[in-house]
Amino acid sequence: MNDASQQTKILRSRMLELVGQLRADVPTVAEPQARAMFETSAEVLAGLVKAFDDYGKKTGSPWSEHPGFGYEKPRPQSAAFLKHFGH
Repeated sequence: MNDASQQTKILRSRMLELVGQLRADVPTVAEPQARAMFETSAEVLAGLVKAFDDYGKKTGSPWSEHPGFGYEKPRPQSAAFLKHFGH
């Protein structure tokens, strides 16, 4: 399948299905950590669905007219951060 538009529609649909399943499962899970993980996963996937929507509509930061086309260079980490995390 070479048609990116068709492929993104299929993947978007699958993600929406999973978002629905995760949200439906939240009330059925007794463990608070698992509920939080399901809720967070649903929110992250919903953000990806929006990114796929933006791609399909050619809107959002990847399509805006600014240098880097939505890509920001990684910021160098401070010495304190690197020391704290063992790098």
